Amino acid sequence: MIMMAEQLRLLYLVGGPPRHSLLLQRGGHVTLPFEQRTGGRCYLRLRPCANSRAEAHQGSHGGHQKEDENHCQPRHLTVAKVLDTVKPVLKFARTNFLPLALITGVTIGLVNPVPGCLAQKYSLSNWSTFGIFLVSGLTLRSGEMSAAIEAWPAGAFGLVSILLFTPFISRLVLQLKLIPQEFVTGLAMFCCMPTTLSSGVALTQVVGGNSALALSLTVASNLLGIVTVPFMLSKLVAQGVGVSVPAGELLKSLTLMILVPLLLGKGIRNSFNGVAKFVDERRELFSMINSIFLSLVPWMQVSGSRALLLTISPMNFISAIAIGMCLHFIFLSLNTVIMHSLSLIFGGKRSTFGKENNARAIIIVASQKTLPVMVAIVGRLGGVLGEAGLLVIPCVAAHINQIIMDSFLVNIWLQQDKRALQVKET
Repeated sequence: MIMMAEQLRLLYLVGGPPRHSLLLQRGGHVTLPFEQRTGGRCYLRLRPCANSRAEAHQGSHGGHQKEDENHCQPRHLTVAKVLDTVKPVLKFARTNFLPLALITGVTIGLVNPVPGCLAQKYSLSNWSTFGIFLVSGLTLRSGEMSAAIEAWPAGAFGLVSILLFTPFISRLVLQLKLIPQEFVTGLAMFCCMPTTLSSGVALTQVVGGNSALALSLTVASNLLGIVTVPFMLSKLVAQGVGVSVPAGELLKSLTLMILVPLLLGKGIRNSFNGVAKFVDERRELFSMINSIFLSLVPWMQVSGSRALLLTISPMNFISAIAIGMCLHFIFLSLNTVIMHSLSLIFGGKRSTFGKENNARAIIIVASQKTLPVMVAIVGRLGGVLGEAGLLVIPCVAAHINQIIMDSFLVNIWLQQDKRALQVKET
């Protein structure tokens, strides 16, 4: 016996209550077992699949219909359950997109270096670096920069700390011994970099600091860093490892690879109506695009250095990560102590240095170092200071760890503010 159905439940009985059930889909058919078709009396009942619990309870065989319902659950309920499970994962990925992108790029480069080596052969790193700073220019807000003029003394110290004080710590880093030595050299180079392009400002906003000051410091240090970083690397790092860095050539390269796309992006933002609004409404998307561009550079550099990386002891990796975390702790401590000392000298909490929102902005922004400028410089050096992948790996870890450490610091400050507010209310 063959029956056609769109979506029907077939219950077939043999001389008594229902014992078997089959689901018939559109265009489907079912053939009853031979022994059930020829022996005894065969009872058939067809009904549509139940779409709800209410329908499942209709009819004379309530218990059996509950069993049918389990087989005929609407698909949208299953999809909803899947979405509920996936949402926390997507939220975590969206919140931590940059570190995940960097880790993914490094991992892919280690697992399969062929695509990364091919991309490096065709100079994709130059285009990705150009893209990083073009997007940075598009997203750079400058409307509030005038609000930082009042805090210019704190801003001046911040610039000195970023471009002069913290780079000199690279001489101490170079005294460390680690295999490969490129790990130490890379971290010493990282000390000479300007501040981060976005995370410092974002964390300052979260903690209620002077975001206008943080933004001004970010823009000024990155623009001035194009001039100062080549000479700092030449005098502090290159001489320390016994090589020479062509500071003039590096300055020219940084101008083309960083300043030009940054100003181009900023010019597009200010010149065309609606661009600023379009970008600001999609800042998260542009941040993700920037993270992808940034992850491409270590992906290519690690791919090219994979053979060397696989020969390194895991303990040396851990040691390099620990050194990077210690460096950031030193930067935080240095800026905190100096800001506190300046506030005592120039009038206490009423001074520019003593105001809490200014101090927090300086401590965060002046203690962070940017990875994009670092990878751009490594790409232009052509191996003068060592293998590119080995130089970049510890800096990728240091970049991620500084954001994590500062997030904890921001949380501590927020808890302090909460307790202070509770004391005032009581």
